[in-house]
Amino acid sequence: MDELELLKKDWKRQEKRLPRLSFDEIYNMVLKRSSSIVKWIFIISLLEFAFWTLISFGLKDTEAIQRFDNQEFRSVLIPMSIIGYAILAYFFYLFFRNYRTISVTDNAKKLMENILRTRRTVKQYVAFNLIYLFISTFVTLGILFKQDDQFKNVINEATANGELFKLYATTIIATLFLLAIAIGLILAFYYLIYGLLLKRLNKNYRELKKLES
Repeated sequence: MDELELLKKDWKRQEKRLPRLSFDEIYNMVLKRSSSIVKWIFIISLLEFAFWTLISFGLKDTEAIQRFDNQEFRSVLIPMSIIGYAILAYFFYLFFRNYRTISVTDNAKKLMENILRTRRTVKQYVAFNLIYLFISTFVTLGILFKQDDQFKNVINEATANGELFKLYATTIIATLFLLAIAIGLILAFYYLIYGLLLKRLNKNYRELKKLES
């Protein structure tokens, strides 16, 4: 008898001594893990919001931010900020609702649906943050070109030299380059935090599929 057959026999003998978990025991373990993961998604999203809010308050009195402190800027940026905060608050509500729903789920099929819903919510949250960053950057840039005195002087000088198109093209390319770096860093952060949590949720989802099959 070769070594492989001996190993198989030895494993079968050990397998008989191992405790066999029931469906309910496995389900409860998956439920507990999933609930914990979704709770952490909710907590981390709040911590992330608090972090960026503190950063914005810390930069409030800087010279760069003071340039936006006039009626023209406020009439655009304040409504944008209100809309952004309102949408973020809605996502926080969805994260909390997903956590509460998963915590009291009483069957595998519903738990699988809730896991899929949570994954979808996280992806939508990440997409919103990136889209909002992109839109707000170019809205701010547009306001600067129209309202900021320093930008007006640069535009007037470029117009007099026949280099207005070059100025706009250079500014847009530079902005896109910086945005690409910022988005890359943000995506890396989201992958390290939310991506790892979603991987664990996916693992739980696969385990539930095995239970249901």
